[in-house]
Amino acid sequence: MTGRAQLYASLSLIALKLEDGSSRPLPSDRNHLRVMDLATGLGLLGGASVVIVLILIDGGNFAAYFDKHALIVIFGGATAATMLRFPFSVIVHGVPMGLRYAFTMRSVKPRDLIEEITRIAEVVRKSGPMALENLEVSDPFLAQGVRYIADGYDREFIRDTMERDRDNFLMHLEEGSKVYRAFGDCAPAWGMIGTILGMVTMFANMSDPSKLGPAMATALLATLYGALIANMIALPIADKLHVKLEEEDVSRSLVIDGILLIRDAKSASLVREMLIAYLPHNTREEFTAEAA
Repeated sequence: MTGRAQLYASLSLIALKLEDGSSRPLPSDRNHLRVMDLATGLGLLGGASVVIVLILIDGGNFAAYFDKHALIVIFGGATAATMLRFPFSVIVHGVPMGLRYAFTMRSVKPRDLIEEITRIAEVVRKSGPMALENLEVSDPFLAQGVRYIADGYDREFIRDTMERDRDNFLMHLEEGSKVYRAFGDCAPAWGMIGTILGMVTMFANMSDPSKLGPAMATALLATLYGALIANMIALPIADKLHVKLEEEDVSRSLVIDGILLIRDAKSASLVREMLIAYLPHNTREEFTAEAA
């Protein structure tokens, strides 16, 4: 009997997909992995191009803009100061996570989530929660909620668990943003420290003209490195992570509300109308027209 029940559930699900009301397939084959964020890559490439072009205009002597002492001051000092601000575990977790989310973006947008959640609601209303057991879902967080419904967990458990999962994820993403912002705040200050050290060395060796040039170069390049690292890398990444945090907050809150509505056996049309509120105002009418 169990085998027959599973067979009937599978046939029922196939039949639902062939009905007029759900002729469009569930986007289960959609790649839920994150895709490259071109804006981040183009921004870094554009900033580096500006610096390179300016050096070329001034003669193209790239060796004159390299100083190991200045690099040690900036990276060593800013890293040490950042480590003083955060526990080591936050830095180890936040730096790679920040890079991943700064250079990538969600492949499943909120409007795609609304479409998918609406179709899942149709399946549940027509075939019951058991029909979700073998249903593939494009977004991992949504798949987690679908699994909870299929397993028959109560509403409070689903809400509490998914909200805790969302808040924990956002907390780690915010930690990554704070680490990069702290590094960006420290880099210019350590650039000034490097400048002062270079000037002290220069004035201490006024009797030896051969040492004045290298000391002055260290002083100026330390300030340059600190400004570039802060304003072209660290601070932009911190701001980009804050934007990604807000996007993830919207998407995961949308998923939680959608899962709870499905758990309450709300109609697909009601689920769609309530979740549309998560879309920007300028795209709601277009989304509604496409759905119709």
